[in-house]
Amino acid sequence: MEISYKQLLPKITTFIFDVDGVLTNGMLTIMPSGELVRHMNVKDGYAMKTALNKGFRVCIISGGTNEAVKSRLAALGIEDIYLGAHNKIVQYKEIVKKYNLTHNEVLYMGDDIPDIPVMQKVAMPTCPNDAVPEVQQTAKYISNIKGGEGCVRDVIEQVLKVQEKWDNYFDATL
Repeated sequence: MEISYKQLLPKITTFIFDVDGVLTNGMLTIMPSGELVRHMNVKDGYAMKTALNKGFRVCIISGGTNEAVKSRLAALGIEDIYLGAHNKIVQYKEIVKKYNLTHNEVLYMGDDIPDIPVMQKVAMPTCPNDAVPEVQQTAKYISNIKGGEGCVRDVIEQVLKVQEKWDNYFDATL
């Protein structure tokens, strides 16, 4: 009997996300100065901040190196931000060791080929609905939302709801 992805959600303690194509739509605006501008969805930010406030770990592993991205994520309270990661399994193993995690506790969301090695390790590999076909084949859950449009909020909200940690009202203590 095949296990439903929903049955894996109660054990999740740690979220790991890629940036480009997950927290952003994967598009880059190239400014005249050469600066690359990315767009992030505030709903994803709210969900990540909520998860942190509820005691979950939120980590970032990205091949990109944009310092503005790092600043935005750090401002949300995310401490484990790995940029310039081209072999993401190295940073994944570091996170697992640092927090003494099992693979069953980890949800990872990626959208492209470099994400597959980590997705193959975690209990809950996920992706946005515009991820490349190889990633979609690896995922146990494909969000119905595209990268940069709230797919991170989608998976965080599902985990928190299953664990009865999602509040359907504004909590001023956040």
